[in-house]
This record gives sequence, C-alpha cells and structure tokens, in this order.
Amino acid sequence: MIRSLVISLILTVALESGFFLLTGKRDKKDLLLLVLVNVVTNPVVVLLYLLASFYTDWNLILVLIPLEIFAILFEGYCYNKYGREFKRPYVFSAAANIFSYWMGVLIQFLV
Repeated sequence: MIRSLVISLILTVALESGFFLLTGKRDKKDLLLLVLVNVVTNPVVVLLYLLASFYTDWNLILVLIPLEIFAILFEGYCYNKYGREFKRPYVFSAAANIFSYWMGVLIQFLV
C-alpha cells in the first residue's frame, strides 16, 4: 500500500506540474503551492480509495467521485487564497485533476 501511495504521489506531482507548465504558468511559488497541495490531498484520496477497495464492496466510482471533488475544491481554495497566477483556480484545479487522473489510467494501461 505504501508503494502505491508513493508512486501515485510522484506521478500526480509530475503530471500536474507538467500541466501547470503547459497552461503557460511560470510562477515558481505557484508551482511550489501546486506541489504542496498535492502532497496534502493525493495521499488522503489514494488511501481512502484503496481502503474502500480492500475492505468494502462499494462501487468504487461512487467512492472516487466525492474524493476527487474534495481534492478539486480543497486545491482550488488553496490556489484562490495563496496563488498568484490562478485566474480561475477551481477550473484549473478540476482540469489538472482530470488530466492527471486520465494520464494515470493511460499509464496503468500501458504498463
């Protein structure tokens, strides 16, 4: 489980940092903020998802959706409050999370 948490965090930070750069953002403090908020949200989301998948028979899509919404809202709040270049912080947060999620799905499929 620790391995999954570490791999997920590394991939998420790398993918969302790449997304940050692809959207034309360059502020180093905003990039650090992105990394920090993902260090907070990613392990929580992944851990709760893994625990639900191991110990319940719940529909995992119904587990994933509220967890991702939590991450988007928390990250968007942080970008709004502390960010410099985030004109639409909640849209950025949603787009970055969608991008990293689907890229992660693609990477899992390819590996």
